[in-house]
Amino acid sequence: MNIIICVKHVPETAEAEIAIHSSGKKIKTEDLVFDINEWDNYALEEAVQLKEKHEGSVTAITVGSEAADSTLRKCLARGADKAIRLTDKAFEGSDSYVIARILHKVIQDLPFELILTGAQAGDDGYAQVGVVLAELLGIPHATMVKKVEPLKGFVKVNRELEGGLEEIMEVKLPALLATQTGINEPRYISIMGIRKAMKKEIQVLSLKDVGLTEEEVGESGSWITVEKMFIPPVEKKAEILTGGVDEITTKVVETLRGKGLI
Repeated sequence: MNIIICVKHVPETAEAEIAIHSSGKKIKTEDLVFDINEWDNYALEEAVQLKEKHEGSVTAITVGSEAADSTLRKCLARGADKAIRLTDKAFEGSDSYVIARILHKVIQDLPFELILTGAQAGDDGYAQVGVVLAELLGIPHATMVKKVEPLKGFVKVNRELEGGLEEIMEVKLPALLATQTGINEPRYISIMGIRKAMKKEIQVLSLKDVGLTEEEVGESGSWITVEKMFIPPVEKKAEILTGGVDEITTKVVETLRGKGLI
């Protein structure tokens, strides 16, 4: 089974002090640590496990700067066979649709039965690249996947739905699956894996290589543009209600009524 895994090099912001860039359209990243997107990390592990069980190959691909090589090296160290980085200054400012178009231009010429992506990216949370890419390629897709079982010509997948529900479905190959965190347990990278990964070549493709024009990528080709980014202001602090049950209940009702909620 030939598998393509789309990954993204993102900043870790969970415990970082975030500041807005002077442009007002992005955050400052100079002091942030970058790593593979969390959801993509699980997708990568799933791809490698499928390769180990059913043979084939895994190709990791990303759209990003040279700094994204560290994420691709991690993919290679974890079991990916090839790595491709799509890099061009014209790609800056591209939204999910344009990123999917860039990936489509390259992936359409590659042999594959399955494409894996993370359910969403940790930096923007759009959850759009995978489904748009599937539509551009004209293949079926499933999102929020938490279990994958290959069958002859199909994959049986379990999807996580709202309210704790789960859906089991069969998807005809070739297909794209956007995986959820928790689908597996990502492995640690061995020293031997790191050494081998450092010796492997990362194929780099530019705007000219993918066959798109400057007008078709970046902000000019995007459907969505960021007008302004800001850190939400801190509102009123929480109020702790004290007293007996009846007294607290009365206060809650009065508060909700005062705010027009009941």
